[in-house]
Amino acid sequence: MERRLNKKVTCKDGFTMSVQANEGAYCSPRIDKALKYTAVEVGFPSEREDLLMEWAEEPEKPTCTVYGWVPTTRITLVVAKHGGIVSGELPAGIPCLQAENDGI
Repeated sequence: MERRLNKKVTCKDGFTMSVQANEGAYCSPRIDKALKYTAVEVGFPSEREDLLMEWAEEPEKPTCTVYGWVPTTRITLVVAKHGGIVSGELPAGIPCLQAENDGI
């Protein structure tokens, strides 16, 4: 059975990242369709993000690596720093901070 991945998150300022949580991801709990995750896997952010660097698998390649077991509270901080989400999906248990419309 093929696993459905979350759509890449795009923030208001253009920052993007993949945020995944499933049986095959570096997350906690490491199961599919948990009601709430406490840590998730981030992949291939569009730019170096200092809030994520301590979890980088290959810190010398910050946009070409994965970040395992990132606390979900840290994901919320990253999204807030970049102005909120304009598109994409987050795993269960992470507040989805939508970007403000600003009347555009």
